[in-house]
Amino acid sequence: MRSEHFYRGEFQRGGRGGIHRGEHRRGGREEAQRGPKTFRRGRAITFLEQLTIKRSTIAQQLEQPEFQSIQQILVGELKALDMVINEFTQLFEIHVDEIQVEEAKGHQDDEAN
Repeated sequence: MRSEHFYRGEFQRGGRGGIHRGEHRRGGREEAQRGPKTFRRGRAITFLEQLTIKRSTIAQQLEQPEFQSIQQILVGELKALDMVINEFTQLFEIHVDEIQVEEAKGHQDDEAN
């Protein structure tokens, strides 16, 4: 038999009139997270740089006569890469200035070695 507390909805509020666990950890307010802020963001930027390099390679191949026979395929790949790059930058909220900062760090590391 269920208790009267269950029917009054107290279990839905945490059992003792409290708040949900997630609200307690966040101070009781909902905040939209603006993308990962940890080392994963650095990995995302690195992956975006790799996609950009692949895109520039395919764009160069479009201009070379030896790739004339597969030109339509290369155009399709360029369009697909552009779509992925756009979606990726929106998903991770990556801006051009962040990519440039990451590239500058990479160049400094290369010069140090």
